[in-house]
Amino acid sequence: MTIMGVARFRHFFRAAAEIDVDRNDLKRYSDFVNDKIYDLVLMAQPCAKANGRDVIIRTDLPITKGLQESIHRFEKLDQEIELEPILAQLTARPPLENELDEQTTAWLPTLAGGLSIALATTLTIIAPDAKAAHSLVWERAFEIFDVVL
Repeated sequence: MTIMGVARFRHFFRAAAEIDVDRNDLKRYSDFVNDKIYDLVLMAQPCAKANGRDVIIRTDLPITKGLQESIHRFEKLDQEIELEPILAQLTARPPLENELDEQTTAWLPTLAGGLSIALATTLTIIAPDAKAAHSLVWERAFEIFDVVL
């Protein structure tokens, strides 16, 4: 990730949850986003198949109310930070049985942004007084997402 990208992510986490992040955190974050997008797309496959499609569309993704609210928060915040182009580069396209349609593929960076807001919020819930999330806090947040998503 470029220096500009790192600076934007730091600004994003600061604006989203008043948390300071470093390069190690950004690696954890990147892995988290790709893992969760893979999980969501994986779970969208049965929905697409049940609807007689070989292609996954956006409404097949199991987006919860809370994640949808985080996506809306990201869209508002991203107007200031402009993180979506960087997320587009980071977001891996998971190789699965079903392909994503073009609109869904184009929407993945926004989904990654919503996951980012949800993660930042979760970090502050786990450690409300921390200015930076330590490894244990990140691990607990990941465990929560593994249970919920």
